[in-house]
Amino acid sequence: MKYAHLSKVQRSELSILLNKGYSQRSIAKTLDVHVSTISRELKRNSMQSTQEYFPLKAQYKAYRRRKYSKYEGMKINRDSFLFNYVAQALSDGWTPEEISGRLKKFHGIILGFKTIYKWIYSVSGRIFAQYLPCKRDYRKKRRKKKSGRYRIPERVSIHSRPSVINERKRVGDFEGDTMGKPKHTNHTLVAATDRKSRYLVGKRVVKLGLSVEGFREILPSNALSLTMDNGRENIRHKQIGLQTYFCDPYSSWQKGTIENTFQRVRRYIPKKADLADYSDKYIAEIIEKMNNTPRKCLDYRTPAEVFKEHLQH
Repeated sequence: MKYAHLSKVQRSELSILLNKGYSQRSIAKTLDVHVSTISRELKRNSMQSTQEYFPLKAQYKAYRRRKYSKYEGMKINRDSFLFNYVAQALSDGWTPEEISGRLKKFHGIILGFKTIYKWIYSVSGRIFAQYLPCKRDYRKKRRKKKSGRYRIPERVSIHSRPSVINERKRVGDFEGDTMGKPKHTNHTLVAATDRKSRYLVGKRVVKLGLSVEGFREILPSNALSLTMDNGRENIRHKQIGLQTYFCDPYSSWQKGTIENTFQRVRRYIPKKADLADYSDKYIAEIIEKMNNTPRKCLDYRTPAEVFKEHLQH
């Protein structure tokens, strides 16, 4: 049974059942909580002098304990620089782990990401919880194989991809894909992410079949290769003008860089949203924000910083 704090109503019911002579185990069963929750509640929030339990006073004591807890984000509240930095970074879509790493690397400030989470869920930082990435259900779902037979001409398997690409040793090796879309719309996002720097390029297209034209427009001049899936829209891959590699059938995890990137895009464009409702300017702003967000895998540098650094060399 998952632990949870008692509510005001539950504390009132607890008081009534205590006065009727119910045991702690019976009360826990009635309130659908663990017996240790009842024991802890009575120990912490009963009157110290008489050991009597009053629900309103217990509710107030629990509130004060949580509000003024010694470890509840005091470091952030007491430092105006930290408060403003964390608040602004959260508003820009950074995760607590990214904020913590950036502070340590570029400002020499040790602030654990768990401390930031604790502050966010406290009374002081609760308003910033809305900027955290939305929670998703990561349970694996069975996928039905698509019917229809087609062959991709001159297809090169991902298993033939050189080690310099697999080991992310250079900038210019991209993974590309189109973001999922609802059935009622034709608009989708065609995007590509550089494997080494995680630099993202993308644009909205009206039809899935236009993904090849989209890749030709968005890929920078220094692009060297493109890894794709086996979708029908990629049959004309030779027109992109790059060396292309293809994942195994039904193995999208083999191009995990672009898949993880789309998960980040979903923070701003929810699943099942119609891209027709979003302007090209807004989509460009999302891409720019993601390219300027520090990443743990880049030692808390931003994709734009790493990409530009390698271009200069």
